[in-house]
Amino acid sequence: MKQAELKTFLDAKVEQYNHPKFLEADPIAVPHQFQKKEDIEISAFLTATIAWGNRKSIIANAQKMMELLEQQPFDFVANHTDSDLKQLQPFVHRTFNSKDLITFIKGLQHIYKHHGGLESIFRKHSGPENTQQAITTFKSLFFEVPHLSRTTKHISDPSRGSAAKRINMFLRWMVRDASTGVDFGLWKSLRPSQLSCPLDVHSGRVARNLGLLKRKQNDARAVAELDHSLRKMDPSDPVKYDFALFGLGVFEKF
Repeated sequence: MKQAELKTFLDAKVEQYNHPKFLEADPIAVPHQFQKKEDIEISAFLTATIAWGNRKSIIANAQKMMELLEQQPFDFVANHTDSDLKQLQPFVHRTFNSKDLITFIKGLQHIYKHHGGLESIFRKHSGPENTQQAITTFKSLFFEVPHLSRTTKHISDPSRGSAAKRINMFLRWMVRDASTGVDFGLWKSLRPSQLSCPLDVHSGRVARNLGLLKRKQNDARAVAELDHSLRKMDPSDPVKYDFALFGLGVFEKF
């Protein structure tokens, strides 16, 4: 397929899948329950953190998190007491357990109290072309609070070779515009052109089948290669093609 034909094909798939009708079965449905900026970004960050495995299980457990946070994630993060944290003890999603969740609540409180919030960190530390260095810096700042070493695995680090799929997905949610009713467009200080594709087994397989990606591993180098290919088709909003790649992989078994 020639470049122009591929772009036409993928643009049509973006229009098909970047649509609110897919929200119900997607983890992004969880932060869509909230109105306040901080509630949206905290619920989105926590939901993205556990976004691996069965999507129904991800959504159910993300909803459980919100219930444990009393449906007020920012207020809980900002004002919780040690006693409040005890109510989080029943939580578990695969290898992310209550000890991890409690650390994440403390880490988020630290980010909002000492670093100006989530958006502030990514605004300050993102490069002109991508957010990958900002992800590394964010992880370092997030774990300035006391934590178990095992908990650090739940935030990936591109500088150590990770594709960082979940946090790249979270950034897509926050930065891409809200015109289709899917992503939020909350963070005006970053541009969609800086985003990287949330590369996973589905999008990676489709990207390779379409000739957009040659590298076999789904790692940081593959993300950079895929970004380069997608930016050729739309330099201002390359990550819109995440909808096409994911939809083709999951719904059409391309």
